[in-house]
Amino acid sequence: MRTGSIARTTHETDIQVSVNLDGTGAFDVSTGIGFLDHMIEQFSRHSLIDVTCRVKGDLHVDQHHTTEDSAIALGQAIAQALGDKKGITRYGTAYSPMDEALARVSLDISGRPVLIWKASFTQPRLGEMDTELFEHWFQSISQAAGITLHIECLYGSNNHHIIEGIYKGFARAMRSAVEIDLRKGDAVPSTKGILGG
Repeated sequence: MRTGSIARTTHETDIQVSVNLDGTGAFDVSTGIGFLDHMIEQFSRHSLIDVTCRVKGDLHVDQHHTTEDSAIALGQAIAQALGDKKGITRYGTAYSPMDEALARVSLDISGRPVLIWKASFTQPRLGEMDTELFEHWFQSISQAAGITLHIECLYGSNNHHIIEGIYKGFARAMRSAVEIDLRKGDAVPSTKGILGG
């Protein structure tokens, strides 16, 4: 089984994250931010990556550190579980409709972290979560996991539908990208022979 586990403690957060890339989409998520929990749960369920994510953060300050560090730890756990990336499909793209909203997510587990973000929100918060933090969450997981990540909301008006479509699209693209391609055997999917590093 391809698994990763990260324990990360700073003056701002105390985090325990584990993943199983070959899971069933089981999750146990508690960040202290209800809407973020809901989004990470959506990621787990639709990627079929089992995720445990428990965070104790300085929410008395604001949500920034908890949001950022949850993404860093999750990205590090995914990178650990991928190991040398032998046999993975590497690329993933998903169109994700959520009622009137449509998101497109394309990614490459390249070892070259880049986020292209083309989505915006018309309200400052969803539940208790600051909407400006969604882009930062994806920036952080892209950096930590070594993913080239392109995210677009093609259209939509409901802010909840927009971001949920994005998380589900990310999940489905990751599901495709981390799958083992039996035709590749043990080969790393790169003419260089390595991904990242």
